[in-house]
Parts: sequence; C-alpha cells; structure tokens
Amino acid sequence: MKHLLGAFPHNRAGVVTETIYGQVVSKANNYQVGNDGRGKRRIVKTERLKAYERAFARQCKLYRDKNINGRFTLFVVVYESSFRYDLDNALKTILDCLQYVHAIKDDNLCAMIVAKKVLDRSCPRVVFAIVEHEPKLEFGL
Repeated sequence: MKHLLGAFPHNRAGVVTETIYGQVVSKANNYQVGNDGRGKRRIVKTERLKAYERAFARQCKLYRDKNINGRFTLFVVVYESSFRYDLDNALKTILDCLQYVHAIKDDNLCAMIVAKKVLDRSCPRVVFAIVEHEPKLEFGL
C-alpha cells in the first residue's frame, strides 16, 4: 500500500490505511428480485452481500463514523482469492460499505480512485486509505 500511496503527489504523513479481511462480494451479481411484503416486487441484496457488509462493518474501526463530506480520493488494493473477480464491481461494493459505516457521507463525493488488484488465494482482503481534498465545514446556523 505504501508503494501505491507514494506514487501520488498528495501523499503525506499521517495517511491512515485500514485492512478488511474477506473476499469482496461483487455488487453486480448479488441483487435479486424480492417481495416488499405488500405484494410489490423490488430489487434486494442477497444474504451473501448483506453478510459482507456486516463483516466490513465489524472490522472497520479507523474510518467508521468519520462522515467525510467533501471530495476525496480512495486508494485501495484488493487482494482477491481468484482473478475471476472484477475490480470495478469490488470498488462499488467497497464504496457502498464505506457509506454503510458512515466513513463517507456519499459515494458520489469520490473524485478519484487509485486501485490495484492482487491475487492472494490464502488471504483475500481490502487495504484502503481515504484522502480528503478539501473538507467541508458545516455550521450549525
């Protein structure tokens, strides 16, 4: 991760990296049509995707509740158990999980993603860092 961060001019001391263990579940393949309980059909997350979100939430300690509300860059290395997984789908899941744990206010604030995919059959995981561009200030007026 240090090599990935060091390649960019806005790298600075104090950048915090966090590791989430487990194979990232692809967002694209883990939605299904379900019933909303009132007879209407809707798209719902599979149990597999929900389980990954819960595992991510349990492990995410450093960025949890940061509520980053300004533009940011996401640096991420995705260690996959197989090359068959798509990096772009993993990134979507990671951004959703970061929003789920309130690390970021909204994934549309992500201005840039610097990502790398690595094969690690024995220990799939995600190592990431978030660098804010310009934090927004909120005034309670």
